[in-house]
Amino acid sequence: MRRLENRAAIVTGSGRGIGRAIALKLAAEGASVVVSDIDPEPAEQTAAEIQSHGGKAITHVGDVTSISFGEDIVAATVEAFGGIDILVNNAGFTWDGVIQKMSDEQFQAMIDVHVMAPFRILRAAIGPIREAVQREKDEGREVFRKVVNISSIAATGGNAGQVNYSSAKSALAGMTRTLAKEWGRYRVNVNSVAFGFIETRLTQAFEDTGNALEIGARTVPAGVPRAAIEQIPQLCPLGRAGTAEEAAGAVFLLCTPESNYITGQTLICSGGLE
Repeated sequence: MRRLENRAAIVTGSGRGIGRAIALKLAAEGASVVVSDIDPEPAEQTAAEIQSHGGKAITHVGDVTSISFGEDIVAATVEAFGGIDILVNNAGFTWDGVIQKMSDEQFQAMIDVHVMAPFRILRAAIGPIREAVQREKDEGREVFRKVVNISSIAATGGNAGQVNYSSAKSALAGMTRTLAKEWGRYRVNVNSVAFGFIETRLTQAFEDTGNALEIGARTVPAGVPRAAIEQIPQLCPLGRAGTAEEAAGAVFLLCTPESNYITGQTLICSGGLE
């Protein structure tokens, strides 16, 4: 039996990488998924793959940092699937640099995408969630909903060259713990998953790829130094980087009924890397 049958899920940043793997995993377990990405083509590809396996998915294309994004994606989800049961705040990127070379814009960009965007989406989501909870209460039913905020071990342990990203993800941890206390009465479990080194296009060696992200009007370099990648087998107890599918598995754990008494927590999915 699929574990998430008749559940509606939002996954931001799910056109590629970890977000895509999360969307596919939730759909494979029965959830109807809103696939959201800043770029239409990868969002449509993810949704099409879900649909090709008999699942339900719609796309919602947009920049999570826009002021109206939260209200818009919540409204689209309610219209398509009748409500929200799972919300995964995954969209984001990194823009690294040591502090003496980091601009205000560079620092603020991480706050906007990793803190303000989830805040606006969650603020928009609580309205329809509260309405659904009241209906369920009147019917004598108790339904648990799930929020999973995607974090990083950069928040739990810091990481040189990422003062902006580490600060933003640390703020997200505070948001997670606070909403777990505010939303417990609505039976919403609010947790986060902090990833270590997961293999995606954002963790390829930039010396090899020259990858860059087009984020609105910005072009942001993507990737990590090859030397950092080469150290993973020595630094990680499991001896390798994680896969996007393994990352999705950690998120899925916090979306199942077995997590109904877990809230306000950060699950570290890093292969033991600190």
